[in-house]
Amino acid sequence: MTSAIETPRIRTVINLGMLLLLATLWASAFILIKIAVVEVPPLTLIASRTLIASIILLGVMAFRGIKLPRDPDVWRRFMIQASLNSVVPFALIAWAESHVDAGLAVILGSNAPIFAVLLALLFVRHESPTLRQGIGIMIGLAGICLVIGVNALGGLGKDVVAQLALVLATVAFGAAVLFGRNFNGLDSIVPAAGSLLCGACVLVPTSLIVDHPWTLTPSTNTIIALLVLAVFSTAGAFVIYFHLIRTLGPVGTTAQAYLRVPIGVLLSVVFLGETVSPTVGVGLVCVVAGIALMTIQRRAPAAARP
Repeated sequence: MTSAIETPRIRTVINLGMLLLLATLWASAFILIKIAVVEVPPLTLIASRTLIASIILLGVMAFRGIKLPRDPDVWRRFMIQASLNSVVPFALIAWAESHVDAGLAVILGSNAPIFAVLLALLFVRHESPTLRQGIGIMIGLAGICLVIGVNALGGLGKDVVAQLALVLATVAFGAAVLFGRNFNGLDSIVPAAGSLLCGACVLVPTSLIVDHPWTLTPSTNTIIALLVLAVFSTAGAFVIYFHLIRTLGPVGTTAQAYLRVPIGVLLSVVFLGETVSPTVGVGLVCVVAGIALMTIQRRAPAAARP
């Protein structure tokens, strides 16, 4: 009896911990991109990011004795996932961050859950979010507004094209998390490696033609930022991402977008010396409450439990 009750609780704690880790990795990605894009063109930056990450994951798969599937249909799905989850959004974000601040990029990038919900309502009606998840989304948005503050939105209206590119990237991420359900039968590392490999096959040749990356001379800090971005915020994050799609579902997984903003605020305090307004504490509470409503499953009635 105790084991049957405790196992779901432990699983929930693990999933929430992985959700927090994923949010941290992807929140850090915006800062790393902002650092690297100063010396490395956006296209070459994301081509390097996906190539390095795919090589790492393929090496881990070889070590674990896991092989890539040979089914052409699976590879077709890998390519679609790559377009939605790396090629298009990575390119848009990297380009946009050469025009806008990383903080604003994080803000606009936090809308993925909204688009995931809308796309779910339009295309996968049988998996539309529950009322509780919908309330969680609204509370999460309220928390983001409190964390960000009105003054932080002062940059809206400037560099409109770059801001629209960031919004479009979140639409792609929202579609990607729904499409990721197609890999539920695979080990989490397989779709991560397969989609990144497909993305690299598209981006690397394009980068060679457009940017001539062999002419670049990036600094040591830029190279370190790129490596951290590829290893942790891409390779590691993608494995966690596909695992959470299987365990939390598409809507629950997109909840990490809400955690990016408070994490981004914390990173700005630690590394940039920025101050935190009193409303941030209230906003963080709202964000956590929204995450809980979206991800923690309701316990079954006592009579229904074995």
